[in-house]
Parts: sequence; structure tokens; C-alpha cells
Amino acid sequence: MPADPSEKPRRVTVTKDGPVLVEGPVEVLLDDGTSATSDRFTVALCTCRRSRSYPWCDTSHRRRDKGCR
Repeated sequence: MPADPSEKPRRVTVTKDGPVLVEGPVEVLLDDGTSATSDRFTVALCTCRRSRSYPWCDTSHRRRDKGCR
């Protein structure tokens, strides 16, 4: 929950065989200790790690026949 009670929580949408959609703006903390930020109203986070713009989804998962795993 947000620290400010008047602020609504962020919506996260998990899609089947695709990216995770997050209402922005967001800061993503990566496993190497770096962070990536976006101030877009919705961002697509890559879950298959095929994206050339990781952590953002570039739809690379679509090139695989059976989706992301």
C-alpha cells in the first residue's frame, strides 16, 4: 500500500505468456544493483529476458512458438 492513504496502489497486471504490465511511473531495481526508471503511464516489464531493452518488454517473446517460460 502507498505511504499516503489518499494515493491509490499501483496496478500490476500479469499476462499469460507475455510481459507484466505496471502502472507508472516506476523504478525497477535489477539483480545487478542498478535501477531503471520510466515515467510512462504504463510500462511492460519483460519476464522472458529476451528483450534487447531489458527490463522493458520489446515483444521478443512473440518470436517463440510456445510463449515465454
